[in-house]
Amino acid sequence: MQAVKVKIQFCCGDEIAMGPGKADLLEAIAREGSISAAARAMDMSYRRAWLLVDTMNRCWQEPLVETSPGSTKGGGARLTATGQSVLHKYRALQAQLAALSDSAEYIALEDAMLAAPKARQKP
Repeated sequence: MQAVKVKIQFCCGDEIAMGPGKADLLEAIAREGSISAAARAMDMSYRRAWLLVDTMNRCWQEPLVETSPGSTKGGGARLTATGQSVLHKYRALQAQLAALSDSAEYIALEDAMLAAPKARQKP
């Protein structure tokens, strides 16, 4: 198991505008074609998925996800051009960060960490 876990989060005020989970949700929406199907695929409640999408759509200059209301043909959701761009750039940054795992600094920090925490000390 790798001891060092680094994640990228973009914040908009007090909200997380983009992070690993939101990127995964965007990919699921693109693949599944709806927020509800994406939520099911990720074993997440529809409400949680909808709230994450709402947060993303409020934090960027343009919405990342566009929805169409349900009808006899059914509703759906898709990534906007901005959503596709943000997701692509975020995944590229993640790949760049992962490539740093071979750096001397990364290896030194990993080597300095214990495999498990020491027992708690009594006050």
